[in-house]
Amino acid sequence: MAGVAPDVSQYDARQYDSKMNELLADDGNYFFTTYDEVYESFDKMGLQENLLRGIYAYGFEKPSAIQQKGIVPFCKGLDVIQQAQSGTGKTATFCSGILQQLDYGLVQCQALVLAPTRELAQQIEKVMRALGDYLGVKVHACVGGTSVREDQRILAAGVHVVVGTPGRVFDMLRRQSLRADYIKMFVLDEADEMLSRGFKDQIYDIFQQLPPKIQVGVFSATMPPEALEITRKFMNKPVRILVKRDELTLEDAKLIGLPIKCGAVITQYPPPMEKWTRTLVISSCASFDRDLLVC
Repeated sequence: MAGVAPDVSQYDARQYDSKMNELLADDGNYFFTTYDEVYESFDKMGLQENLLRGIYAYGFEKPSAIQQKGIVPFCKGLDVIQQAQSGTGKTATFCSGILQQLDYGLVQCQALVLAPTRELAQQIEKVMRALGDYLGVKVHACVGGTSVREDQRILAAGVHVVVGTPGRVFDMLRRQSLRADYIKMFVLDEADEMLSRGFKDQIYDIFQQLPPKIQVGVFSATMPPEALEITRKFMNKPVRILVKRDELTLEDAKLIGLPIKCGAVITQYPPPMEKWTRTLVISSCASFDRDLLVC
């Protein structure tokens, strides 16, 4: 039977909010977590060999601050709240945790990831597929603006992971094209942005369709009251991990300089760039078309 978000919090709501607000007021200047182990190398995290192959093939050399504390507790099946700015490695953290726990002999949806935008969902799909390349993971992005029938066809064929936007995911659940019977991991990425876009009711509707015992991960740059409410209703004694805003330094980022003549047209980015960064900064660009840049 589908699970329903519990009416009673796992915590004293006032105490929990007070503590979280205290942490947030400090601007996340330190980690706060009930899981204190730090892993400075991917090799020491107990990850599957083929997952490690995917991580290193993707271009990672060492885990970021959030990954050092966040990957292992997620792999152990704990509920996790991770608060850090974009670019600190949140996506690879939950992707690694999901990939480590999947039963690859069962081609049924076992993990559901929600994102606020189609573009982010598709980016997560690419990261998940790349990291899980040597594991044979089957992942699909269910997002608006694409064919419903194609979604239904792919889901019927079987996938391990579904990444999507709340509206399309709920539609697939409602149509029973996406079956929740085997889902054991549920992730909200950029939770604060999803809530600011008015997806709260859809998130609750989706959660009510999921099995009662499910691992939940909430990943967010900020933790507004609505996000705290989700943690209380959906999560069971979550590990809480915060990273200060200046935690991401230049050593965690790879920068590329592209000398471009005036009037040049860029129709294709260098292939490695997609693996290196989620942000492309364009300076002095005359126009930005969907398929090309004119600089």
